[in-house]
Amino acid sequence: MTDNPAVAAQEGLAKQFSLQRVYLRDVSFESPNPMAALGLTEAPSVGVQVGNEARGVGENLFEVVLTITVTARVGEDTLYLVEVKQAGLFTAAGFEGNELGQLLGSYCPNILFPFVRETVADLVSKGGYPQLLLQPINFDMLYMQFIQQQQQQLAQAEGAGSVQ
Repeated sequence: MTDNPAVAAQEGLAKQFSLQRVYLRDVSFESPNPMAALGLTEAPSVGVQVGNEARGVGENLFEVVLTITVTARVGEDTLYLVEVKQAGLFTAAGFEGNELGQLLGSYCPNILFPFVRETVADLVSKGGYPQLLLQPINFDMLYMQFIQQQQQQLAQAEGAGSVQ
């Protein structure tokens, strides 16, 4: 502890991060034609879509929702569709701007991903299909791509606004 109030105030602004809770926000499993999988001679094509959103829900409290959608198809026929929205409540104090954006857009989804992976694997297996293990996702790269897209859109909007 220090007697200097300025130093004490700065110590009070230390960065704090913690996971408060992890929970399922929404889950869906659809198997439109389960009998079609019985006589499969070819491996299905599996597509994975990833989404992420974050919002403030209180002072220094954020909800991050990681959405994973998996679609397995053989030709034009859908074998199954799984959508999982895994959410977490995170406390993040002392982070601002880009640092807070990276924390919520990359670090938090990395924490939630193992929960999503387990839920997807469980649903697919309970649907009667072979186990599906989602491959690791580079959330840092996805976040950087998102930032680049935002910068490009901003530059295009500024360019369109200056041309008359």
